[in-house]
Amino acid sequence: MVTKDDVIAALTNCYDPEIPLNIVELGLVYDIVIQEDKVRVRMTLTSPGCPLHATITRSVEQEIEKIAGVSKAEVEVVWQPPWTQERMSPEARKKLGWSK
Repeated sequence: MVTKDDVIAALTNCYDPEIPLNIVELGLVYDIVIQEDKVRVRMTLTSPGCPLHATITRSVEQEIEKIAGVSKAEVEVVWQPPWTQERMSPEARKKLGWSK
């Protein structure tokens, strides 16, 4: 049985190429839904005009589909709520020198 923890672990291998942090640390993942052998991720990007939208989305699908027991991964990119730096983990803000 695939768990959300399995999916989150896989997503730590997905990076926004412009920022040296994975999408989990960045706070881009909003929701994970697992239905039998299918996984749907609801996520956002740091900006609506992100030129690497397709690259990031495909990376997310590929990493999830590497998980044993997953036959299909789908990514829904949403813009509400909008991403802000506050969604980042404290560790991520510290790595970028943005901690208070």
